[in-house]
Amino acid sequence: MTKDALVNEDFAAKFVTEKDSPYTRWVAEEGLDIIAAHYVPDLRTVELKPWERRGGRGVFINHEATRTSNDCYVCEIPPGGQLAPQRQLYEEMILVLDGHGSTRVWNDAGAEVTFEWGPNSLFAIPLNVHHQHFNGSGQKPARYVASTNLPQVLNLYDDVDFVFGTAHDFPKRFAGEPDYFAPKGEQKGLLLDTNFVADAATLPLIEAKERGAGGGHIRFAMARGSMNSHISQFPIATYKKAHRHGPGAHVIVLSGRGYSLMWPEGEEPRRYDWGPGTLIVPPNMWFHQHFNSGTVPARYLAFKHEVVSVRNAQGVPKAWISRRIGGDQIDYADESPMVRDMFRKALAEHGMQPQMDSFYEAELATLPSKAAAV
Repeated sequence: MTKDALVNEDFAAKFVTEKDSPYTRWVAEEGLDIIAAHYVPDLRTVELKPWERRGGRGVFINHEATRTSNDCYVCEIPPGGQLAPQRQLYEEMILVLDGHGSTRVWNDAGAEVTFEWGPNSLFAIPLNVHHQHFNGSGQKPARYVASTNLPQVLNLYDDVDFVFGTAHDFPKRFAGEPDYFAPKGEQKGLLLDTNFVADAATLPLIEAKERGAGGGHIRFAMARGSMNSHISQFPIATYKKAHRHGPGAHVIVLSGRGYSLMWPEGEEPRRYDWGPGTLIVPPNMWFHQHFNSGTVPARYLAFKHEVVSVRNAQGVPKAWISRRIGGDQIDYADESPMVRDMFRKALAEHGMQPQMDSFYEAELATLPSKAAAV
């Protein structure tokens, strides 16, 4: 039974103009393409176009609900070059894909901070600060991927000059603290309050057994903003529990190889193979599940906006809670036999076997009764 709710072309044509927006018009005016996709095999090689205003090259990657959540773009800084300075009344989180360089940040009050970054560095741009990115290499380009909440902001105001040219400091967001981008932070449960991570691929994580497979997890609050992100890692020959949530989680693979299954409820899962640099954006309320079929632990970063999280009355994301008690996570005991069969075959191609038995057994100790489901 299909859940995509597709209609005929005549019906769809009645709403086609509503897909246009101040945001999409702005991207076109910037001379860039929008890739409408929920899977990009490698962000490090995705094709870019000249971005004249900024002095680099870029492409935007949008999902089906970008108008109401967040977007994504890839940008490249030429060898020995820099991007044009910019300020913006929207939030932005950045992961460096390739290269070394630095970023200068300053406000109208005259406070200024410069910090350096390299591959897998993670940071956020404080709201409405002036900033400029520099490539530290004279031979190779530097490339990063970013997620922003520009679609909401630009669609709300429909005024490019206002969004990119308003002279106003937000001192609660950035007041020129010299150590603002220092690689440090305060840990609050799973949440790390920080503005800079030197290497997201090696950052120590916290145990998160609720997601299955003995994985590690850490969540970020960056630049005192409303957008958030997290890193997850899971061992060799294991996989995480399937779950679903709202739109806009941009999952970027940092290390390892494997595949993900994604599907709307009632349909067969679709497989997407991944490795370092792959981007996966699960569509709104589609179930998805990540499998490590490689030879090293698999780790990914997810950029997202709070709209992605559907939470219970205690503030816990329902994507972490069993469907047996009203959540949006499928327990191992309730998954389709096809899931384990596919994983077993994927590992056999590399002479490996699943290492899941202990996790199946551990789940049984805390598994809610099916009778508890509403």
